[in-house]
Amino acid sequence: MKTKQENPNFIKWLTAADMHNDSKEWLLELAFLKDEYLFFVDLVNWNTIQLIDVQAYYKSKRIIDTLSKLKKTNEELYKLVQKHENNLEVLVLEIEHPEKEEAYKKEHKALLMSFKNHLKKHRELKANLFDILKKIKKNEKQKKLIDIE
Repeated sequence: MKTKQENPNFIKWLTAADMHNDSKEWLLELAFLKDEYLFFVDLVNWNTIQLIDVQAYYKSKRIIDTLSKLKKTNEELYKLVQKHENNLEVLVLEIEHPEKEEAYKKEHKALLMSFKNHLKKHRELKANLFDILKKIKKNEKQKKLIDIE
């Protein structure tokens, strides 16, 4: 599946209300991801012994390292978006500051790209983590079936 290219000049026409809504949506999504990372950490903790199995050790280690990095990135991105949201007053005030407005819009565009990249990496992590956990559970089920026979 190919992603469509976005028009980089689109940000120029966004209103303050649009950017406010974007920021609020990002904050909600990042807060959800924070909870999801906690769930992933619990999954890893519950399956630690199986994850350190020789067959899956290196893949598991990469996934756990990626989880740690993305969790930290999520926190940093949340703080940046929150700060960005707090600085929205530049566009809301009646006073015209074209250079500040332009800087704010550039920051908004950069945050949009960072947010999209973070979501992409999150989806990859989630798919990899669930793939390896699915294999672990499948192996456990097979072992139980062998023990029953």
